[in-house]
Amino acid sequence: MASSGEKQVTTQRHTAPAPSELERGVTTPNSEELILAKDGTVLVPQPSSSPDDPLNWSWTKKHVVLCALIPGCLLSDWALTWGSVLFQLQAPEWRMSVTAVSQSMSPGIFMQGPGGILAVPLCQRYGRLPVLFWSQLLSLIVTIGATFADSYASFTAMRTLQGFFGAAPQVIGLSIIHDMFFFHERARKINIWAASFLIGPYLGPFISSLIISKLNWREDFGVLAGFYGLSLLMVVFLGDETLYDRNKAGEKPRNRSILRQVSLLLGVEGARVSGRPGLWTVTKHQYSLLARPYLFAPTAFFVMPLTMWTIGLVSTISQFVLPPPPPMGHGYGFSYVALAMIYFAPMIGTVLAEIWGHWFNDFIAARYMARHGGIHLPENRLNGVYVPVIIGVGGLVLFGETLEHHLSWVGLAFGWGMTCFATLGAMTAISAYVLDCFPQHAAPASAWINFWRVIGGFTVLYFQMDWVTLNGPAVTFGCQAAIIAGATFAVTATQIWGKKWRAKWPAPAAEN
Repeated sequence: MASSGEKQVTTQRHTAPAPSELERGVTTPNSEELILAKDGTVLVPQPSSSPDDPLNWSWTKKHVVLCALIPGCLLSDWALTWGSVLFQLQAPEWRMSVTAVSQSMSPGIFMQGPGGILAVPLCQRYGRLPVLFWSQLLSLIVTIGATFADSYASFTAMRTLQGFFGAAPQVIGLSIIHDMFFFHERARKINIWAASFLIGPYLGPFISSLIISKLNWREDFGVLAGFYGLSLLMVVFLGDETLYDRNKAGEKPRNRSILRQVSLLLGVEGARVSGRPGLWTVTKHQYSLLARPYLFAPTAFFVMPLTMWTIGLVSTISQFVLPPPPPMGHGYGFSYVALAMIYFAPMIGTVLAEIWGHWFNDFIAARYMARHGGIHLPENRLNGVYVPVIIGVGGLVLFGETLEHHLSWVGLAFGWGMTCFATLGAMTAISAYVLDCFPQHAAPASAWINFWRVIGGFTVLYFQMDWVTLNGPAVTFGCQAAIIAGATFAVTATQIWGKKWRAKWPAPAAEN
């Protein structure tokens, strides 16, 4: 795959689809001078001649900026699930049950939805970089507040704000990828971005479990604050603004002074820029997107149940494995170190899904275009959902049966890993499809993906353990598997009618 940076492009007269049409899945012959990559790939969209255009940045610059985004994505869920292994230690201090203390996570998970939606008009008006900067700075402040909280109420309040402020990187990630990378590069970058916020929920508790075996829970949270500090520093020193006005491509290149970088970080530079949409315009477009069935169906009816059970597992796994084994209890008698080790299972599943998605999503897109004369159809992306779903359904059944019959913990690990493979594998396909449908509205569309994901995660914490207690783990996780299998019909329906839906209800006019 050739990069657009470092002059690795050529200009040729080439009969090919117009880039904007190719991106939307419609092609018509159009002879024009097109800029190509070294391997002959038509660059979609066509870059301007300005060195300020993120599409013209070097391969190194693009990936450095992407690296500035990744820690924030990791920490979005990492920070919330970090505390999931601490409930047993917090309960005696606050004289509450473990189940009651565990509900301190729910408001934070819920507030990721509104936090992500609010970030959209801000990043469209003021830029991606200031939203990322303020997100990490404010998250650092409230994490320090949670570390020193003297009551359950104040701790939960800080965790709620943590979810609200920390959601932005998950939402603006698609926009940053769209700003910097060409069409043929995006699926792999989306895979990296999605992996970062989907592996976070497991990497966080893994590290937290190791720390809590030596330190108290407050010191454990202090380490989390340190991670936010590191993320903030990466944004400050590695980040750059990717929102670029192509109508002003002929202007003089911007200077790169320290003062301008500070102005970009704070949002002052973005506030001065003319021609960008107002907050109200972006908000109207954002809510209008939800009325489009080709966005609503695969996100509300598929993404929500898929991620609901994944978040439910990571939030309650400690309650399955820490209690003593029968006849004294219902668990496996894990130590905190052993609890940390089982988090390798979902991380391995996520890494394998990253490897799978790295080539499979490009493969199905390239195969379709080869068979259809270079035409790209966004709905073809959704073929990447089915294999992960089959694996995920099997994983939930295996997890439930292992718990029901108290089989080896290896069954729990394999089942959990399979479920997490399904989450990343399917989410990458959905995200790539959404970006193809809404290339100029990546942030608003991504906000709705995030919204439905966190709504599911918020609700499951209130009934997961009660459901297991009432019906047993085999029935509970078997039903969850059946729900995911049934939800796949929303994806199939989108593949069947998506093209007609897009023609009937096209995306709003581009904002930037």
